[in-house]
Amino acid sequence: QVQLVESGGGLVQAGASLRLSCTASGRSFSDSAWAWFRQASGKEREFVAGITWNGANSNFAAPVKGRFTISRDNRENAVYLQMNSLKPEDTAVYYCATGGTRYSGVIDKQMYKYWGQGTQVTVSS
Repeated sequence: QVQLVESGGGLVQAGASLRLSCTASGRSFSDSAWAWFRQASGKEREFVAGITWNGANSNFAAPVKGRFTISRDNRENAVYLQMNSLKPEDTAVYYCATGGTRYSGVIDKQMYKYWGQGTQVTVSS
């Protein structure tokens, strides 16, 4: 049974940093891209960042470009999201996703087969 477990969320002040982690179990995802999505209260789930199956390329949504980085560790079957210079508008539940594509720029959430349970990130002003 495949399971994705996220961690690292929390409550921080604007300007702070957080590092989200997502670890998979049940099968290897070394041949799949990983992505992070987020969903703010009352809004649609949106793409945040993606990284290719081999880690060679990554893509970011415009609101986070230059502040967030994504990385992966295939030995750990994990993906990470480093979030710097956090803003109140970054407040959301963050989800990791994988399975279904090898490419980093896939923003359609329907393309991802496996999802984590989500971790809350709250940024106060």
